[in-house]
This record gives sequence, structure tokens and C-alpha cells, in this order.
Amino acid sequence: MATIHDVVVESRHPASLARFWAAALDGYAVAPYDEEELARLAGEGIFDPEDDPTVLVEAAPGVRPRFFFVLEPEPKITKNRVHLDLRAEDRPDEVARLVALGASVLSEHDDWTVLADPEGNELCVRD
Repeated sequence: MATIHDVVVESRHPASLARFWAAALDGYAVAPYDEEELARLAGEGIFDPEDDPTVLVEAAPGVRPRFFFVLEPEPKITKNRVHLDLRAEDRPDEVARLVALGASVLSEHDDWTVLADPEGNELCVRD
């Protein structure tokens, strides 16, 4: 039986999209860059984590899923086939918070709001 290990999101700029989702999801953060990771990046000619082509967002150790943002230089063209549904106790406040982080509202419905993250990936916030 399989279990979810990571949710992989292709992105034009992994570092900034990872920061958005780390702020959007309760209890998640961009994985820290320790000396070993910085040395690995430097070995690939990357000297600024902002240019990292693979950025991990995780919760407490062992909590799944993790979110892995990977570089994809081509722009998003069509609607997502998979998106995240988020639940909030106060949907209007949560939608406003996500918009302040860089999301945009695509549509409003009775029990949910459809948004796009800063790179246009759809997500829903439900009551």
C-alpha cells in the first residue's frame, strides 16, 4: 500500500512559491539550509538559496505530506488537474490573508472560494 511522501509542485521560481505555501499552511516552513545543503548547492554552482531549483516545505519531522517545489521554466498554461482544498474556520479572513500573501481570488461560491497562488496554481478555501 502506498502513502504520500511529497507533493511536488513545478514552479518558475521555487523559492518564492515555497515561501508562499509555507506561510499559507499552518505548521509548515521552508526547510532550513544547513552547511551541508549550502555546500551541495555550491557544488552545483548555486551560491544563493533564492536560486535553488528544488525547495522543500515541511512540517514537524515525520509529518506528511511535504511539499517539494521544483524548477519548471515553462509557464503554467491550463487549469490544474490536482489542487489543494484548504479548510478555515473563518473563510473570508483566510482568503484575505492568502491574498495578502500574493494569492488572487478566481471565484466565490456558497461554501468555498477558488484562488490562485502567485504562479497561478488553483486552490480552494472551504468553510
